[in-house]
Amino acid sequence: MIKTIEYIDGIVRMIDQTRLPVEKQFIDCRTIEEVGHAIKTMVIRGAPAIGVAAAMGASLGADSIEAASFEDFYHAFEEKCDRLGQSRPTAVNLAWAISRMKQTAQKNKSLPITQLKSRLKEEALTILTEDITTNQAMGQHGQTLIKDGNVVLTHCNAGALATAGYGTALGVVRAAANAGKNIKVLANETRPFLQGARLTTWELKEDGIPVKLITDNMCGFFMNKQEVDLVVVGADRIAANGDVANKIGTYMVAVLAKENNIPFYVAAPVSTLDLAITSGKGIPIEKRSSEEVTNINQKRISPEGIEAEHPAFDITYNHLISAIITENGIAYPPFTESLKALANQK
Repeated sequence: MIKTIEYIDGIVRMIDQTRLPVEKQFIDCRTIEEVGHAIKTMVIRGAPAIGVAAAMGASLGADSIEAASFEDFYHAFEEKCDRLGQSRPTAVNLAWAISRMKQTAQKNKSLPITQLKSRLKEEALTILTEDITTNQAMGQHGQTLIKDGNVVLTHCNAGALATAGYGTALGVVRAAANAGKNIKVLANETRPFLQGARLTTWELKEDGIPVKLITDNMCGFFMNKQEVDLVVVGADRIAANGDVANKIGTYMVAVLAKENNIPFYVAAPVSTLDLAITSGKGIPIEKRSSEEVTNINQKRISPEGIEAEHPAFDITYNHLISAIITENGIAYPPFTESLKALANQK
């Protein structure tokens, strides 16, 4: 299994996903600030992986604090965590993991500071382990929606690289393959950052799962030719009504799937649910550098002086979604009821 991120001897080690698939290189983060920079620059990306990185970063931040009392410690810890929380705005797992680390600190305020720091590290490692277990459970639920011989279309990378391991959408694909189903994958390249071309195809090739790469504007062609049986994507935040924020272009894929009567599934852990937001209209959309649109691998593909827009995510509305796969089961419309039930399930 691909190890996207590890916590070894006070170092958070992660695969530098900006260098894949050309080279597999690791980056060592020794401070919470270095973790925040890795998240912001997409060295590590994918909502669940960002959450795990944030928890580990919070632990590094805690280790750097010198304080005689819990009050002094927590004041510094909260400031560091809040700065980390500004790294990327759309993925809710970032805020979820930081909140969980803050709660852990508060619950253990009676411990000596050295023991409190150890407890925070334990919590970060627990979040890592839980993420892998969650993805595997999600995969088992989701693979029941895939039939032998199906062709699955994906968008962006929602695999092991987007999590601590195994994956969300690709976890569903992996589980189907592990169940002995003969499946194939069509991977959208996912402009402008090319997560599908660089990361999804690399993962599936590593696992020996048949995959073909297509450009984003080809998916409607293959759907219309009835060469796609279902779509499975991940999510960075899911509103209470089932509206989903995911990588830019997901909305387009969902509309095409609806037009061609193809099931459109979303795979995401319960931690990605944001039931405090009633609809997708309330989800903040990150805007990234226009240079990621005008350049590929630091080579310009448009004339000098041309302006570009780069919303990193879009909203796929609930009426376009057939089901949402979580570790607690599969939610079907109406999502306001089914998602709440799964979120409350222990």
